[in-house]
Amino acid sequence: MEHGMITSASGWRKVFAVSGDENDNTSKISENDRILAAISAEVFADYILEKTSKPVVILGQDTRPTGRAICEAMLPILVSKGISVKYPGFIAAPEIMAYSKVASGFIYVSASHNPIGHNGIKFGLDDGGVLNGIENAKLVKALNEKCASESEIERIRSILNQKKSFKTAESPEEARNEANEIIAQSQKAKVDAKNAYTAFSKEVISASSNSIEQEKLFSKIKESLSLNKIGIVADMNGSARTLSIDTKIFRDLGISYYGLNDEPGKIVHAIIPEPENLIWCAAEMERLQKEGHAEVKLGYMPDCDGDRGNIVFWNEKSAKAEVLKAQEVFALSVLSELSYMKYLDEVTGGNVSKNLAVAANCPTSMRIDEICSSFGAKLFRAEVGEANVVNLARKKRSEGFTVRILGEGSNGGNITHPAAVRDPLNTIFALVKLLVLRDSEEGGKKVKGLFHIWCDSQNLPYKNDFTLLDVIETLPKYTTTGVAEARAVLKIKTADHSVLKGKFQKIFEKEWQAKKSELREKYGIENYEAIGTNGTEESRNLADYSKNGKGGLKILFSDKDKNPLAYIWMRGSGTEPVFRVLCDVKGNNSEEEHALLDWERSMILKADEK
Repeated sequence: MEHGMITSASGWRKVFAVSGDENDNTSKISENDRILAAISAEVFADYILEKTSKPVVILGQDTRPTGRAICEAMLPILVSKGISVKYPGFIAAPEIMAYSKVASGFIYVSASHNPIGHNGIKFGLDDGGVLNGIENAKLVKALNEKCASESEIERIRSILNQKKSFKTAESPEEARNEANEIIAQSQKAKVDAKNAYTAFSKEVISASSNSIEQEKLFSKIKESLSLNKIGIVADMNGSARTLSIDTKIFRDLGISYYGLNDEPGKIVHAIIPEPENLIWCAAEMERLQKEGHAEVKLGYMPDCDGDRGNIVFWNEKSAKAEVLKAQEVFALSVLSELSYMKYLDEVTGGNVSKNLAVAANCPTSMRIDEICSSFGAKLFRAEVGEANVVNLARKKRSEGFTVRILGEGSNGGNITHPAAVRDPLNTIFALVKLLVLRDSEEGGKKVKGLFHIWCDSQNLPYKNDFTLLDVIETLPKYTTTGVAEARAVLKIKTADHSVLKGKFQKIFEKEWQAKKSELREKYGIENYEAIGTNGTEESRNLADYSKNGKGGLKILFSDKDKNPLAYIWMRGSGTEPVFRVLCDVKGNNSEEEHALLDWERSMILKADEK
């Protein structure tokens, strides 16, 4: 049986809608996909049984329509293996990963930001993140072997046919009772999950596992919010976050919360939280402002599994709600969290900011390099893929670095340690801390707020009545291709990316010789360096681009003194059948960004023809 799934470490995905239409909102899946879901569950069951004899597994789903059918196919397999299953039903990705810390692992049924007809599966243990590439490869190998075996397929089919659904009267009494008991306990599992997620979120936001220190921070935020009121609009778009902790955690602090499209499963527009889908959130913010809700300053829209949420903010100058670009969201989050570490040093008299570092993916804008440099923090880069960035951060922590924040700037959002997954709550609270932790007096001494700390690092004047727009205007200026733009995606015929990159190298080196005088005159570019990322490893000064394989390839351009000026980047997607490209240019220079990206695209297409 051909399973047809893309099986990256970030998640296994395919179109599960029975029609094969990626935009079909049907809840029905085919018999083959039902078997595929069951095999996937068994592969993970066998894997986790090797690690513990009595595993407890959390099985959850986002709100896309086919999720229930996939979970129903998985449950009898897990039960037949003797695994204790907790099923909270609809649950956000960060929530299930927080909950999994008190279990042996999790299976999460989701296709993240993909269209509604897609679905997929993420696996993880009790560390709060998905399996890394090496461990995922073990599961993929077992999946491929089972799908290639007719006897294995028939065995799985017979197990599934013993119990066609949770409520069928045809199933054996014991299996029916066990399955029904798991379903009956789903509400309790959901309450337990929310409690675990709330406690974990407080630890992440405060950077402390000490409940007293957590309460000190939250009391300070609540006190500050009474003076600098903030209202937040969330366009939930029917996502798994509709049933999560967002409303309570905001309102407990005195933040005005306005939910939009907050009925679970009622997905009213495209799922990916890119600018074209944040217009509803922006419109609601503008409506509320017109009605006199001047405190409404932030908005966000999560994707279906609720681990990604890009941001809308109120621009006082234009009197409009405007969408922040993904790279800006990550930059602001990094700025905030690095400032927060310095703030904690001031408040506690400690040295929590020792050996600061940030982990980011290869196509994160170079503005992060400048922000890190301002705080004396190291920046390390990994290949695209959340698991790669998370594992790079873990590696650097084991080497003695303090990696408070990490993420994929090209996609927006951030991962804040000890979380191991993106979470819009952590992004929102990075911005909230930045806005409300202002200059104050702590224990008889004056303490600078987060934005003041940043301004000092830039030798910029500071005023205590700043807005988020004031902060945005201090960010290092770069022009970067948006990942959702049509020109950021190429369809190519060459299946072997090593071959494609080898051909690209020859074309690039020839064209560099022909264009270097023009590049020097127009943009000050005099040198280049080829950089590759594969997993958690970054390779500098690549001599043979073909050895980069399926990884990310960057051509970094610099001036005569080797100061970085721009880069072009390329990588085949691990979750979609496309080839992604991007350009990042220092300064507000869309003409240069367009020119360099067009040049890159033309060279890749030439390489694809040869």
